[in-house]
Amino acid sequence: MGQHFLTDQNIARKICASLSGGTAEHPVPVLEVGCGMGVLTQYLLQRDDVVTYGAEIDAESVAYLHAHFPEFTPRLMEGDFLRMDLRSLFPDGLRVIGNFPYNISSQIFFKVLENRDLIPECVGMIQREVAIRLAEPPGSREYGILSVLLQAWYDIEYLFTVNESVFNPPPKVKSAVIRLRRNATRELACDERLFIRVVKASFGQRRKMIRNSLRAVFGDFGGAEHPFFTRRAEQLSVDDFVELTNWVATALESVPTAERAK
Repeated sequence: MGQHFLTDQNIARKICASLSGGTAEHPVPVLEVGCGMGVLTQYLLQRDDVVTYGAEIDAESVAYLHAHFPEFTPRLMEGDFLRMDLRSLFPDGLRVIGNFPYNISSQIFFKVLENRDLIPECVGMIQREVAIRLAEPPGSREYGILSVLLQAWYDIEYLFTVNESVFNPPPKVKSAVIRLRRNATRELACDERLFIRVVKASFGQRRKMIRNSLRAVFGDFGGAEHPFFTRRAEQLSVDDFVELTNWVATALESVPTAERAK
């Protein structure tokens, strides 16, 4: 399943402590993605300010959790987190935590992003290079599509690095724990669907100027130019992409439909 199981109990406690909760009187739901052998689960279950749920796709892990954490069984869901309907399962919202499998960590964050109105916080251990990329500011070579999209709606903190030796089997790279917390943005000052298209298009040819990247997707905008066209995607902030999205929307309206890129 692409997982490396954490064996260091101190690291597990530290990860669990990084996630905020409610109160003993009003605990909040927390979904652990990829419970494995319960190294995080055991510490989450000790907290009285959260109600812990689990999503685990591996049948052997599910059987292990049933045997060792019977009180957790009613809230353990066997299946693929990426396919779960979080709005039906957690209509009042949830927090997300996990030692995320490296091979689907980006997909997990896109899932969080799609449900950003439900998920105020997410704590995850992922490959260190990915963690750096998500938390990097504009201007960094690591800054990319997911950096922009997540930073539009979340404040991202790189919490700490985790060495290879605390896993079984040891991965070939270092890991890191990051925390996402919803920022004050509820709506962007632009068409949000178009914003996502513009961000993805801009990074589509990240070594080229934005003019070329956007024209490859949207056409030549009738020859119109924007000041950002001579810059590269990694140089633009979230606010810059909002401005660019509004410009693209206006430019496309002025171009006959037949001339736009399909």
